[in-house]
Amino acid sequence: MYHKPNCSTSLGTLKMLKEHGVKPQLRLYLEEPPTPAELNELLKKMGKRVQSIIRTKEPLYKDNYEGRKLSKKEWLKILSENPILIERPILIKGDKAILGRPPEKVLELL
Repeated sequence: MYHKPNCSTSLGTLKMLKEHGVKPQLRLYLEEPPTPAELNELLKKMGKRVQSIIRTKEPLYKDNYEGRKLSKKEWLKILSENPILIERPILIKGDKAILGRPPEKVLELL
């Protein structure tokens, strides 16, 4: 699970998973950012486009990227270099992944 320890949504998702008997392996992605290749694989598992995992409310996004037309490859590099821009939490199970917004969404993987 891509996790940010001080994010209420991420914490809520973690609590809910534990209540269902799931103890996910946590990836503190701000400390250990995913590579562009890992992000690309994650998107494949989600069946989503790169725009679906960008935190558009982050000041970094608004100040530097809002309104810019960037390729998928460019976005993957930006997200890898600026992991604060990656939506969270993301839960991965086998060849599937899902964004936990709202947190109950991750139950679809169980």
